[in-house]
Amino acid sequence: MTTLRFLDQAPRFLFFTGKGGVGKTSIACASAVRLAEGGASVLLVSTDPASNVGQVFGVSIGNTVTAIDAVPGLSALEIDPEQAAQQYRERIVGPVRGLLPPAEVASIEEQLSGACTTEIASFNEFTDLLTDAAWTAAYDHILFDTAPTGHTIRLLQLPGSWTDFLTEGTGDASCLGPLSGLEKQRAVYAEAVAALADQARTRLVLVARAQTSTLTEAARTHAELAGIGMARQYLVVNGILPDGVDGGSGEGGSGGEAVADPLFAAIRAREQQALAQMPDALRAAPTDYVALKSSNMVGLAALRGLLEPEVLPAAGQGEHAAPSAALPDSPLSALVDEIAAGGHGLVMLMGKGGVGKTTLAASVAVALAARGLPVHLTTTDPAAHLTDTLAGGAGSAEVRSLVSSSLKVSRIDPAAEIQRYTDTVLRTKGAHLDEQGLAMLREDLRSPCTEEIAVFQAFSRVIREAKHKFVVMDTAPTGHTLLLLDATGSYHREIQRQLGGTVHLTTPMMKLQDPEQTKVILVTLAETTPVLEAAELQADLERAGITPWAWVVNNSLAAAAPASPLLLARARNELPEIEHVQEKRAARLAVVPLLADEPVGIPALLALATSPLPAALPAVTRP
Repeated sequence: MTTLRFLDQAPRFLFFTGKGGVGKTSIACASAVRLAEGGASVLLVSTDPASNVGQVFGVSIGNTVTAIDAVPGLSALEIDPEQAAQQYRERIVGPVRGLLPPAEVASIEEQLSGACTTEIASFNEFTDLLTDAAWTAAYDHILFDTAPTGHTIRLLQLPGSWTDFLTEGTGDASCLGPLSGLEKQRAVYAEAVAALADQARTRLVLVARAQTSTLTEAARTHAELAGIGMARQYLVVNGILPDGVDGGSGEGGSGGEAVADPLFAAIRAREQQALAQMPDALRAAPTDYVALKSSNMVGLAALRGLLEPEVLPAAGQGEHAAPSAALPDSPLSALVDEIAAGGHGLVMLMGKGGVGKTTLAASVAVALAARGLPVHLTTTDPAAHLTDTLAGGAGSAEVRSLVSSSLKVSRIDPAAEIQRYTDTVLRTKGAHLDEQGLAMLREDLRSPCTEEIAVFQAFSRVIREAKHKFVVMDTAPTGHTLLLLDATGSYHREIQRQLGGTVHLTTPMMKLQDPEQTKVILVTLAETTPVLEAAELQADLERAGITPWAWVVNNSLAAAAPASPLLLARARNELPEIEHVQEKRAARLAVVPLLADEPVGIPALLALATSPLPAALPAVTRP
């Protein structure tokens, strides 16, 4: 059995955390199985909104402790984050419903509708598992998927009365709302936070992929948690391609026959480069590498094999033959054609980090500019990266000149915008606060909501340009943030009330809600968790009256025609996810293949948005 650092002399509590899609639920489940089969009594607790723990084990779990009969000693519990958040909201809003005006109740409910509420509500659910020794006495180990962020823990450590702070109207509308009415929980939270910081009782496991974006996120989480005393952390780099050419015999190899697959070699080279450039903060952490497996992590056999090397059959045999099902004939070029037909407008690419929306935004912008259409591409991506993406690569000087003459690029610096927004809030709302109130307000302004609001205010300054040209935006805020912005001073509704039907005025929210003016494109990957996260984002936007115009499934192996057994098996697993998006989620769909060479430079970006899917793939006309 492979020795893994993060499971060596495991303490009582293990927390697994990481970006969506990195495989933390699979790692947590596989770890629980290994510990239980080693003779320990284990409770696996999931607070991941994309949790499929029940599906993985083939049993119905839910919000009750359920024994996994196939693994003696293992039990599981799934905390439904949305259900927990709804119950949490009702405890706060219920007592004032009917006492306050409906508009004020609606405002409180909106403050409690964001991701911070869900996270705190979930944390509220599992604090008993950290602090109630009698309740958990039967378990040697309790594994959590996932851990709370450092921001949430800092909020729970704040002194004073959140309820008074909010009811006096001195708080800002981002993340303090979820904390109202928690005074009774203060002692319990203090004990839970102490348990998290105790290395003898708790181990934090950061799960990442061998990708720059997920390693950067892991480093950010590491620093955030280390800053509040949780410095001893372990790193698991999941889903790494084995040495050699798919099936080489080097360390971590998967066995089987070597296949000369340029795509495999290119992906592995990119992974090795990302690992070589890993942030220094992660290098000191004890690290394990888990090889990418050919199958989905469903069933005990798959879980037992996740933490061990895999032996694959040769190419063309069994489940590792080429996918036989047809992909939709949905190249990105079809979406660009439809966008270009409008002549101008706002195009917003949205999605979780790591799905490639910055590259796709640049590709769409370049494809529109190549038609001679005026385009403004604005992004929060670091300027140097975007500049290199546009300027690199070889290609026609004529194409470069045409695009450059039609394309304007701007970069919004999130740090500068956050500072500008923070200064404004402290100067206005913070003007008459005491020292304790200012401490709370400053903590609130360090939330993710603040960045969304600040960046969107900067985006808003260029929205008006979409009346005469194309404005392509990367990235956009969530529906929760948009509703908070719209509720500030009841701007949208107040303007409508004051003007009635006498004057026509288009507010920013109305522009976003109008599909003739704004096209929102959700970007995802053909994997379970990213698709679920994109679906949640779609629901969030629709709550704000914004209907996504299209979906893009990016970096698809199924659309890339791989040759190696491992990648062929992974390509087959993508097909149900693509079919689900096509049939259940997307009004329009584009599938973009994973490329051996990353699209760098105007010619490569242009090709990405104008080329059909590979001819080798069977294609069907989308209904």
